[in-house]
Amino acid sequence: MSLNVAEILDGCRLFSAVEPAGFQRLGTIARLVKFGKGQLILREGQECPGVYVVGSGLVRVFKTGPQGKEHVLHMVGPGQTFAEVAAIGGFEVPASAEAVAPTTCVLLPIDRFRKALEEDHALCLGMMTGLTFWVRHLVSLMEDVVLRDAAGRLARYLLDAPVGPNGRVELPTLKRHLASHLNLTSETFSRTLRRLVEGGLIAEPDGNHVQVVDRKGLQKIAQGLAPKV
Repeated sequence: MSLNVAEILDGCRLFSAVEPAGFQRLGTIARLVKFGKGQLILREGQECPGVYVVGSGLVRVFKTGPQGKEHVLHMVGPGQTFAEVAAIGGFEVPASAEAVAPTTCVLLPIDRFRKALEEDHALCLGMMTGLTFWVRHLVSLMEDVVLRDAAGRLARYLLDAPVGPNGRVELPTLKRHLASHLNLTSETFSRTLRRLVEGGLIAEPDGNHVQVVDRKGLQKIAQGLAPKV
C-alpha cells in the first residue's frame, strides 16, 4: 500500500517535536515525488529544491572528488531526510543524491518551507529539536570511522538502519555504495558480512536484504565488547 504525505512526514524523526499546527502546515506545502532506480535526484552545487523525506526506497548521498572518485556520505532510508541543512541554511546542496532503488519522497519546497519557519516560531523550535537527532547521528558516523573496526561499523549500521515490514534491512543493490559509506573496501565489506552470517548474528535471505538474528550480539560487536568475528 502506497504511503501518503501525512504518513511519510509522521514517520520522520526530524519532525517528531513539531506541534500539530506546524505539522499540519508542513502537510499543506508538501508534495509526493517519485524516482526510478539509478535516477539522480540532486547534483552537488545546484540550488536546493527543498527538504526531501524518504517514504520508501533508498537514496545514497555522495561527494565526488577532483579525480571523479565518489565517497558515500550516508544511505537514506524511510523516515530519514536529505538536503535539509541546505534548505534551512538557504545554500547550494553540498552533495549529490541518487535513488539506488525505486524511491518515493515527500518534498517540502524551499521557498514555502523557509517561509513557514520564518513565520512560525513554534515550528522553528520543533525543527531545531529534530536537528539535534541529526547532529547526534553525524557524531555516531564519526565515531564509527575513528573508533570501530569493520565488524563494529557494519553492526552499528544494521542496528540503526530502517527495518522493513518483513523485519529485514534493505541493502543497496551495489554493495560498494554501502562499503564506501562505512569507509571500507568492497572486499573487506563482503568478508565482514560473511563473518556475521557465519557467526549466526545475521541471515542473508537474498542479496539485497539482511535479517538480524542476534540483536544483542550485534550490539556487543558495535560497542566493541564482543570477540572479533
